[in-house]
Amino acid sequence: MKALILAAGEGTRLRPLTLTCPKPMLPVGGAPLLRHLLRWLRGQGIGEAAINLHYLPHVITDYVGDGSRFGLRVSYSWEDPILGSAGAAKKLEDYLSPQFLVVYGDMLLDVDLEPLVELHRRSAAALTMGLMETDDPSSKGIAELDANGRVSRFVEKPRPGEIDGNLASAGVYVAERSILRDVPPGSYHDFGQDLVPHLLQQEIPVYARLLEGYLLDIGTPESYRKAQEDVSALGRHWDAWEPPDER
Repeated sequence: MKALILAAGEGTRLRPLTLTCPKPMLPVGGAPLLRHLLRWLRGQGIGEAAINLHYLPHVITDYVGDGSRFGLRVSYSWEDPILGSAGAAKKLEDYLSPQFLVVYGDMLLDVDLEPLVELHRRSAAALTMGLMETDDPSSKGIAELDANGRVSRFVEKPRPGEIDGNLASAGVYVAERSILRDVPPGSYHDFGQDLVPHLLQQEIPVYARLLEGYLLDIGTPESYRKAQEDVSALGRHWDAWEPPDER
């Protein structure tokens, strides 16, 4: 399974920190956030990944290179203009494996990916999303599930009362490449705003489950500060897999 790491955004909510540094490269515990993510991917058995780029791309490419020091083969996809999460996947349609992983580049993770992959395969889903609980539903995509874990409704950044529950998309998806057929090439298209609602409207099976473990979206000054505190308190517990040249 190949992975797509979404890293093209400008991180405007974290300015001025992101004026000279893309959000995935902000330091967490003395190392770029992206380093933690690449090492997590390798620890989950992922061997090949693509990173989409738009804002300050050279900062990422100079650091990651071909990915070999992280035990990965890394490719890049440059976007101008930015294409959104589903648009980024569409551009890489010929590169991606028939079943692929999508993860946002501003996530600090220590979760086991296998239960999500197992649900995806057992349910014959077209798309399976990892979920997290949130106390601020209006800032995220919120899903309603049936008893089997199939998504019955999904609303991106809902208005108060628009949808029940607090199960939010965590920015981790297992997907079949076939879902990209209806994504228009070369235009902005988002998983939460566009693709998931389209799949549900077409009654194409979308499933979801809570991710177990540590997961933090570093998108605001408050969450970035919490990441630093957590790394200090918990240590580098998500870095169990050690690349040979980093031991």
